[in-house]
Amino acid sequence: MLNTTTRDKLKTVSTATLCTALFKRGLRNQFIQNVHPVGQNQTANMVGEAFTLRYIPAREDLNPITVFQNHAHPQRKAVEDCPPGAVMVIDSRKDARAASAGSILVSRLMMRGVAGIVTDGGFRDSPEIGALAIPAYHQRPSAPTNLTIHQALDINVPIGCGDVAVFPGDVMVGDKEGVVVIPAEIAGEIADEAVEMTAFEDFVTEEVLKGRSILGLYPPTQDQSKLDFEAWRKANNR
Repeated sequence: MLNTTTRDKLKTVSTATLCTALFKRGLRNQFIQNVHPVGQNQTANMVGEAFTLRYIPAREDLNPITVFQNHAHPQRKAVEDCPPGAVMVIDSRKDARAASAGSILVSRLMMRGVAGIVTDGGFRDSPEIGALAIPAYHQRPSAPTNLTIHQALDINVPIGCGDVAVFPGDVMVGDKEGVVVIPAEIAGEIADEAVEMTAFEDFVTEEVLKGRSILGLYPPTQDQSKLDFEAWRKANNR
């Protein structure tokens, strides 16, 4: 279970820093490929545990428009079952020829307190989704209804999204660069390390912008760099 302290820490660090922290533990493939923020108004990181939906290729006899009349339709049910604070993650097989969802479903998720939505396919009504107060990530806009290409099948099972394995409960973090997947059991450790790394990177950035060389500073192979960082931390309460 993602605790408030870890969630708050993950809201303050970049996906780039998280990828490095994960790489130190041997995890090389945690950044979802070819997925981008739908809107540009996102000010804070998306953070939440993964709640998944899996699509398979649609078969025409099983996917007439009337399937949406069924209250148990997996796509509709997933929208109503996704827990507040979670992130809905959709396996669309990297196929954006049809939409994974549209603005009405994403609006419903927003009103239910869901933390965000991610698909490796596309969204329809993407201008409207981009204006909503919920982070959303996709490959590209896609107007056709999902039924033309996708059949919603499984809810909250292990999936692949943008070439990354996503297990229910994994911690999803999204910023303006993209989305990273953190295994649930190490989320707290990764958050702690990323906060420390961010403090050091902020110090380094200030020094570089003053004209300082990165040699001996990044990484801090010189003792003076370590001393300077400690003094910076005290001065900036970091």
